[in-house]
Amino acid sequence: MAHKEAFCSFCGRKKNEVDLLLSGTEGHICNHCIVQGNDLVQQELFGVNTFEGEKKKKKKKSELPKFDLRPPKELKLYLDDYVIGQDEAKKVLSVAVYNHYKRLMQPKVKDDDVTIEKSNIIMVGETGTGKTFLARTISKMLQVPFAIADATVLTEAGYVGEDVESILSRLLQAADYNIELAERGIVYIDELDKIARKSDNPSITRDVSGEGVQQGLLKLLEGSIVSVPPQGGRKHPEQKMEQINTENILFICGGAFDGIDRHISKRINKQPIGFSTDKKLDSVWEKENMLRFVTQQDLKSFGLIPELIGRLPLLTYLNPLDKDTLKKILLEPKNSLVKQYKKLFAMEDIDIKFEDDALDFIVDQAVVFKLGARGLRSICEAILTDAMFELPSEKDVKEFTLTLEYAKQKFEGSSYYEMKLVA
Repeated sequence: MAHKEAFCSFCGRKKNEVDLLLSGTEGHICNHCIVQGNDLVQQELFGVNTFEGEKKKKKKKSELPKFDLRPPKELKLYLDDYVIGQDEAKKVLSVAVYNHYKRLMQPKVKDDDVTIEKSNIIMVGETGTGKTFLARTISKMLQVPFAIADATVLTEAGYVGEDVESILSRLLQAADYNIELAERGIVYIDELDKIARKSDNPSITRDVSGEGVQQGLLKLLEGSIVSVPPQGGRKHPEQKMEQINTENILFICGGAFDGIDRHISKRINKQPIGFSTDKKLDSVWEKENMLRFVTQQDLKSFGLIPELIGRLPLLTYLNPLDKDTLKKILLEPKNSLVKQYKKLFAMEDIDIKFEDDALDFIVDQAVVFKLGARGLRSICEAILTDAMFELPSEKDVKEFTLTLEYAKQKFEGSSYYEMKLVA
């Protein structure tokens, strides 16, 4: 006698047509009939429509949180609490972000021929001047997904390295895989200057990590539907892809563009023509921040392709950090280094105090090494490492003062000082 294939006693579906088939003494029941039976029991006995409840639940889940959008002046005031100086960059960033999210919040009106396009931003500034920190701070205020991507690891599709779509994978992960939320986020692409082509002329050989990446970024920046691997990594045919529309994603690009000042000075012809040069004029130019005069033409001369520059219409600069600004960074922001170290030592019931001369010494060393705000932390760590190592074990110490003598002694014994001697 042939073996009879099991099937659902209620709907007649065969075992290979359902996900689950439960066996009973008189027959079988499939998962579809179990769900329908549960809905019927809930509705008849308790008056609960589970189908409608599930529908409402799904609808509620898809609702997106509203932006905490404030006028540009308030956005800048918020940035002032965390970032010292850089007023021009803050102003440009605040206006761009405000207009971008105001555009997203506008109700769609039929027969409206005016479509407001987004304005992606490019920030030019030396290392440690606050490019990444500005973008991160403003995204934190708006409470939108924020992702940082490093342009140096990107290559053209098909080559070893990350595809440009991996940028959106990070944004999707930051949005907890909510596609609608990710499509309203902010992406910061760092080290954009590292993908500049080697010369202003089109490349004869394939430049897979330079010009090729710039061309790959075009569709992302302008706004298109992109296939993204949710877990990141390289794409392959078996992998499930998510479709993300980049039309409403704000892209902020940043880079140090080391050497672009030569292109700027060449364009504005700062060196007077002739045998006699005005030394006074030269000294004025040397004191000026050349990045103030940066234009899209300078970016093109540096090695960015015109198509990419056109998709980054807003261009702003960040000033180099002088001694006064670096000292304010140490003391004034809500998350300043001095406040961080005070909190660290307070956890050990130790009150740390910083003498003004010691802070000036830290600032002077940061200027020498030209590492910007990041250099401040490195120097502070070099000076305070011994104190942070020893004091937690000494229970009788309740106060510690960082003096100029102590700072000099510890810094001169660090690897930083040896680097200075070698240089």
